[in-house]
Amino acid sequence: MPSHYTLMEKIAQLEVTTSHEEKLYKILEVYMSLYPVQNAYLFRYSPLGYLGEGIIMLNSTGIIYINEIRDNIRTLPIIHSAILERRAKYCSGMEFLKQTSSKYILTSNVNSLAVIPICFSSVVIGYICSTEFTKATVIDERTLSSLTDFGRLVGRYMEKTDSLKETAHLSKRELEVMRKISWGESVKEMAFAMDISELTVKQYVKSAIKKLGAHNRTHAVGELLRRGTIS
Repeated sequence: MPSHYTLMEKIAQLEVTTSHEEKLYKILEVYMSLYPVQNAYLFRYSPLGYLGEGIIMLNSTGIIYINEIRDNIRTLPIIHSAILERRAKYCSGMEFLKQTSSKYILTSNVNSLAVIPICFSSVVIGYICSTEFTKATVIDERTLSSLTDFGRLVGRYMEKTDSLKETAHLSKRELEVMRKISWGESVKEMAFAMDISELTVKQYVKSAIKKLGAHNRTHAVGELLRRGTIS
């Protein structure tokens, strides 16, 4: 398995990426070059709703976009466990069938899964999954420890280079609305509590999402939670 120094050296090479899309591709490319895996799924994770959203999958044929995969990770015990413990996990055989979904089984010979949480400090911002491994591969505790280390280093890299840090600050009202969303309040409840119209609430949500460069309100709240802006 690669040493911590090798991992840091490989992650440092990601600095040359020029776009967000290239950054994601390079992360998976480095991962597959370091470990005995033949594919890699990359997901973003939001603690709001325990939502895992597919981004891309890389294998020997190239990149596949997996935006259609959206999971409540509480229905996938091994992924849920990896995120809660912030440690890489692996299962195979009958345990694989018990702990996963058919969405992750692309061929009949798939019967194993590795999950690597991408962490910054104590916050999980995403995870990588692999379901195909090189022949005679043994995923032992040493390998899992190295995979955990990889996920943490990737998390630090993504935090450092995240363009969201460069976006405009949210207004007091925008931040208040996003915090209330994180608490599970509806638009109607927010409008009543803040003594404004539902339309105005929706406008605050829309502008906050735009300022954060997020895809939707779930993504926006997840970013604010990850950065510690709200809790």
